Amino acid sequence: MRKEFSNAMEQLATEDDSIVFITGDLGYNALENLQEKLGKRFINAGVAEQNMVGVAAGFAHKGYKVFCYSIAPFIVYRCLEQFRNDVCFNNLPVFLVGNGGGYGYGIMGSSHHAIEDLACLSGLQNANVWVPAFSDEVEPVIRQIRNDARPAYLRLGAGKTAPENSVLSKSFKIIHQGNAAEITVFALGPIANNVMTALSLSAELASRVNVVTALHFPLQLGSELIDLVKNAPSVLVAEEHVSTGGLAQQLSVQLLENGIFPRSFRSLKAEGYPNRKYGSQTYHQKISGLDADSILSEISQLLIPA
Repeated sequence: MRKEFSNAMEQLATEDDSIVFITGDLGYNALENLQEKLGKRFINAGVAEQNMVGVAAGFAHKGYKVFCYSIAPFIVYRCLEQFRNDVCFNNLPVFLVGNGGGYGYGIMGSSHHAIEDLACLSGLQNANVWVPAFSDEVEPVIRQIRNDARPAYLRLGAGKTAPENSVLSKSFKIIHQGNAAEITVFALGPIANNVMTALSLSAELASRVNVVTALHFPLQLGSELIDLVKNAPSVLVAEEHVSTGGLAQQLSVQLLENGIFPRSFRSLKAEGYPNRKYGSQTYHQKISGLDADSILSEISQLLIPA
């Protein structure tokens, strides 16, 4: 999604002179077009994320809309206090952009993974969190973030194109509706691609499953989604994030508050490092049961025997 982000930012910056872009010494071989287009509005703050967000807050206080870019663990954890105190409490238009959410940086290890980022940021005052599942969602999300002009975090990963006939419903996008659905799968970000791969392995199972992505936090349930889940009340959540503060935990509250009581509720999530080994993103997804085969197995177990 980094290429789509760079291209979308270039277009947005051309249209809006109030856009400022600050990078924490990252984005080489990806953001040069943006640097050329923005000129002095493109700033390399160096490896100093806390200072970067403080500077961004200063620009925002003077009327600019500021995107701060780094890899996800650096932009979230290193400057959490500055984002909370300088940006969120003052409701300023500073937007954190983290590339490689979840286990995206693979073999580089836990210091380069972001599997607790939603828990850290989605509860902050005035903050919105965006987690696109597909590459074609990046541009409209960036425009929405700019238009909202409030604190935001954008988590980027590696995604394909959204399935045809996808339907937005408040914070969610319905990307697949089975004609005999009894299970609703909620996926966070590009894990949705693994879910769709799982369904491609069995047409019979695909007909008995709905698939929904969570695009935006705080979560809001639309009427279309409420009806969907009521008619397919076994819920499976798949997310490259720890269980605490993640999609499953936040979704369960929304379901209960809307009078939806799932027949069953299961959660596949980032399990951390149970064997104390590091590997590729694919490796960690497999360990956590987030690969296509494991997801297919979980779906099979939830189905009511025919």
